[in-house]
Amino acid sequence: MSSANTPSHTEILRTLYLDHQGWLHNWLRHKLGCHHQAADLAQDTFFRLLSLSRVDLAALQTPRAYLTTTATRLLIDQARRRKVEQAYLEALSLTQVDSHAVSPEQHLLTVETLTLITAMLESMSEKARQAFMLSRLENLTYPEIATILGVSSSMVKQYIAQAMVHCHAIVYGMDS
Repeated sequence: MSSANTPSHTEILRTLYLDHQGWLHNWLRHKLGCHHQAADLAQDTFFRLLSLSRVDLAALQTPRAYLTTTATRLLIDQARRRKVEQAYLEALSLTQVDSHAVSPEQHLLTVETLTLITAMLESMSEKARQAFMLSRLENLTYPEIATILGVSSSMVKQYIAQAMVHCHAIVYGMDS
């Protein structure tokens, strides 16, 4: 198979963009009710595809389904981020810290970090998340966690190891 005849990831993405961007924008505009948000999210969807070089775009049987799934995931990510940012702003206001004392850069970094932590925790199994949170936030011992979760101490150890490997894989971009 000659690489000269095989279109590149970028060429395939360009064709996909030309063939489906208008449709995706209209679909998003109908879903969001806002032309500008739809345009931004359509661009973000194709940008996401550009950054996913491991995905074989040429093999897509239903590109519109793939695009709507990607766009929907981006919508979910945006909603999660807004929720985390709102919780951060509420916590900031409760501490009675002048919100102007936090630079925009620090605010962005904090929200991004909290969003990553939230994503890590939400993508863990329930038991691993509970064991991890009880260990790290409540400083409970494995036997105490085992009692709360109704499992053995060795199972708690496995849950926490699973959680640590999961977090490491997300932070360092490895497949879990």
